[in-house]
Amino acid sequence: MKLTAWAVERDGERGRDVHLLVTVEAESDAPRAPVAVNLVLDRSASMRGAPLSAAVEAAQLLVERAGPKDYLGLLAFDGVPEQLVPLRIMEADARTELAESLSAMQAGEGTALHEAVESGAAAVRRLFIPGARPKMLVLTDGEPSVGPRSLADFRTLGTKVAESGITLHALGLGRHYLPEILEAMTGPSGTGFTHVDDAEGLPMAAAAMVAELFGEVGTDARLYVRPSGFSELLCRHRYPARVEGDSLSAGLGSLSHAFARRALFTGRLELADWSLGVTTTWTENGDTRRVSVPVQRVLPDSPEGRFIRAVGVELDLVAAESTAWKALMRRNPGAAEKSLTEAEEALHELVRLAVEEVPAKRHVERLADLKLAVARRAGELPALLVRRARAADARTGLSIIQPVPPSSRKAGN
Repeated sequence: MKLTAWAVERDGERGRDVHLLVTVEAESDAPRAPVAVNLVLDRSASMRGAPLSAAVEAAQLLVERAGPKDYLGLLAFDGVPEQLVPLRIMEADARTELAESLSAMQAGEGTALHEAVESGAAAVRRLFIPGARPKMLVLTDGEPSVGPRSLADFRTLGTKVAESGITLHALGLGRHYLPEILEAMTGPSGTGFTHVDDAEGLPMAAAAMVAELFGEVGTDARLYVRPSGFSELLCRHRYPARVEGDSLSAGLGSLSHAFARRALFTGRLELADWSLGVTTTWTENGDTRRVSVPVQRVLPDSPEGRFIRAVGVELDLVAAESTAWKALMRRNPGAAEKSLTEAEEALHELVRLAVEEVPAKRHVERLADLKLAVARRAGELPALLVRRARAADARTGLSIIQPVPPSSRKAGN
């Protein structure tokens, strides 16, 4: 594993702050374990047409990319879940059966999302494959109409799935999905969710999902940060965090080749003499690894210092953006304007920092849509725009860092 911990000291609103950024990244040549993935595919009426076609295309890509030691299964659901293909090792006949089942997929009526995830997880739990990591991938527009529908129900379900040892991933498809439900289900697994509006965005989203699913080399990663000389310490990313003895710990979930996991902590200094002890644990090939990570102090204007600042600014930006949309939905234009101003200030700071790995460009279009909505004080908001903002908030909040497309690198910020 590549492990780094950079800390920068700066003036804060209430005194002197230290920002600590810890990065955990799997080596590119590290061997991965086989996976057992149950595909849970929404074929409800709201998925009819382009969304269902996109879901089938994404699922077909997983079948194509699965290795000979991987296991895949297929559960489809409308008003009732149905395990069409049991989890099977990806030999030629199993690949053919899966591909044919996907090609024959037809939309039905009703959306029993809660029951489908429960049933899909139960199927995974019934099969033990030594050395394989159990997973689920839910492809859905996320609008349940049958069975439990509340966020509390889906949070409980996501926690139950994660505690049973299954990692849950989700891909929101089309223009009708509910990001809050997908976040509630995937949050306990530490995975976040990906969203694609239409077929144009599918290839990149599906490729990223495949890389995440089939590139895993470590599981149950956790950071422990022990502060000295601080009055408080906060984990800025929305990883599951808890206090353990004299440390603050955050669960990072799985570690894959294609994704660096980063966690930003901010602490307020109480003493001029301070220190941070950082330890990382993860499971690899059945063994638990525990490594102390030396903390390197960097200057605010060094490349590392600018990177830390950019990560924090992006978190501020997406949080303000999401807050502004929610304020508009509550018909509170004053609060929306205030949050929009905060988001625009954060965007300008991202442009000024000009950090390649945290490009400001990916936020410009959404903030332009938000600015227009605030100016119009829209009574009926385009649901798609609200969902885009919330998807960005959820994905950035969990710091699943995806590679920046080459076009974005060339164009700059």
